[in-house]
Amino acid sequence: MFHLGWFVGRGYAVHGWKQDWWGQEYKDWTGPDLYIDLARALDRACFDFVMMEDGSLIPDAYQGSSNAYLRHAIFAPKADPMPLMPLLGQATKGLGVIATMTTSFYPPYLGARLAATLDHLTHGRAGINLVTAHNDRAAQNFGLDRIYEHDKRYEIAGEWVEVADKLWNSWEPDAVVADIDGGTFANGDKVHPIDHVGEYFKVRGPLNMPAGPQGRPVICQAGGSAAGKKFAAQYADTVIALVRTVEGARKYKEDIVQLLAEAGRAPDACKVLFCVTLSLGDSQGDAEARKAKHKADLAADLEPRLASLSFYAQKDFSQLPLDEPLTPIKTNASRTMIEAYMAKQTTLRDVAMDDEVQGISFVGTCDKVAGEMADAMKEIGGDGFLITEPISRRAIAEIADGLVPALQKRKAVRSAYTKSTLRGHLQEF
Repeated sequence: MFHLGWFVGRGYAVHGWKQDWWGQEYKDWTGPDLYIDLARALDRACFDFVMMEDGSLIPDAYQGSSNAYLRHAIFAPKADPMPLMPLLGQATKGLGVIATMTTSFYPPYLGARLAATLDHLTHGRAGINLVTAHNDRAAQNFGLDRIYEHDKRYEIAGEWVEVADKLWNSWEPDAVVADIDGGTFANGDKVHPIDHVGEYFKVRGPLNMPAGPQGRPVICQAGGSAAGKKFAAQYADTVIALVRTVEGARKYKEDIVQLLAEAGRAPDACKVLFCVTLSLGDSQGDAEARKAKHKADLAADLEPRLASLSFYAQKDFSQLPLDEPLTPIKTNASRTMIEAYMAKQTTLRDVAMDDEVQGISFVGTCDKVAGEMADAMKEIGGDGFLITEPISRRAIAEIADGLVPALQKRKAVRSAYTKSTLRGHLQEF
């Protein structure tokens, strides 16, 4: 069997702007209903988790202005997903909930305390997707002139996790005695300062609350660079992998297993979930027509994609010709996304029209795609897939109530939860 997750790539933001099958959702984009509907559907389908992206800026990389980003509702506006997590946990029974947190701007004490609180509120089903942030404009909202250099961000993140681990362990498991007769709620001899003094952080501790049911909340990591994969192998429980092909996924899995061994961890200690894009239909022709429409929609209005590329690279793509060969681009920002977009290194127009950049593509009926996904996972060697579809209710139903039953029929994914925590789901197989 393999694992399933759903990546809400836009985060707590506007969904369905100028799209079909979205109703009026964009008019009340701050409401929780769409996310609760998604979580309940994934809970019925026994997904491991839902994970939400986040960011703390309004970009202005494209044409030196935020206008395009706000006009197309891309990357902004965006609300903080953390308060959504307890709502999703309350609405579900087994689904894990993961929200994004940045080690560049969250002090480790604040992050560890928030994650522990969420773990308590969800009864052990919480996780944090640790990112290092990559944009100067975001850094300028937190007192910095520029974001840290790429590999240094991961050095900071490594120490951040070490501090958080110390804080989560600052209460011994039996520190809370709740002895009314003896007059003691918690034994102070079993709650310890951590007195961490490192290169980037100085934290006394202890945490002012005990860790949640999992002890250490699940840590997710999404970087695809060499530094990102090394960080994942050292600290993460699950990693999001963005590759285009099954062969690329197999190689990525082999790399992570090797890095896990170098970090002294078991080969199954960190589960790799590979991003997929789906074009589902009642027939093969229907699915292919929907995929073709998506590509045509991209071609009809390139500005959203060009603005996105500008954000990921921190380079204004409005200044480059559309139909000349595009040279490799080096960036201190999102290397994973730029490498994904630039994999074919054709013209800028071709890059902007690429409709398979978000992962391995599957096209067809639910039954056909289920078979292909099962075969692909056998070839890859584990561990699972991460759905990256827009969260329209149509897409939710097609996947949770169409594709997943076809996968369950093949015994490719679980049909019931047997564990009570998110870490339990991930380590179940």
